[in-house]
Amino acid sequence: MQLPLQITFRNMEPSPAVEAKVRERAEKLDRFFDHIMSCRVVIEAPHKHHHQGNLFHVRIDVTVPGNELVVSREPHQHQAHEDAYVVLRDAFDALQRQLEDYARKLKGNVKTHEVPPHGHVSRLVAAEDYGLIATSDGREVYFHRNSVLNADFDKLEIGDEVRFAEETGEQGPQASSVSVVGKHHPIG
Repeated sequence: MQLPLQITFRNMEPSPAVEAKVRERAEKLDRFFDHIMSCRVVIEAPHKHHHQGNLFHVRIDVTVPGNELVVSREPHQHQAHEDAYVVLRDAFDALQRQLEDYARKLKGNVKTHEVPPHGHVSRLVAAEDYGLIATSDGREVYFHRNSVLNADFDKLEIGDEVRFAEETGEQGPQASSVSVVGKHHPIG
């Protein structure tokens, strides 16, 4: 961390034991992201309850290059929030997940959803229940009537744009899950 850790207690007496736990967890954050600029932790006992103990609120603000990550754990009558250590654990665990996600995002290691391959129906042989798709990369891919979603095989026409999942069949590439792209079949 570039700046010293800041710990603030509100509506309660500072606790050396709680402060030590915060310092211990904050030091471990560098394992998940090593460019943390600052970390501010606020521990608050917002309400005095007569029938139950204090419910703690914890907020952690971490500044990293290009972003600020914030975790807030509100009591909302959650009995586990009567224990400051449980609230701190939950808050730091959530912050750890945010730091890991941010590190993955910066490395470009983020899950992306690939757009399925697409092409145009180039041939239909209705009597034999199959057709061919001309792909955007110049190949022809076989598909069977049963691969067309929503039983739309009989509605297909040469030139229709389709999306499909490709797999290797007995005689080469074949399409499964073929869906028509059009007014009623958005790309997606």
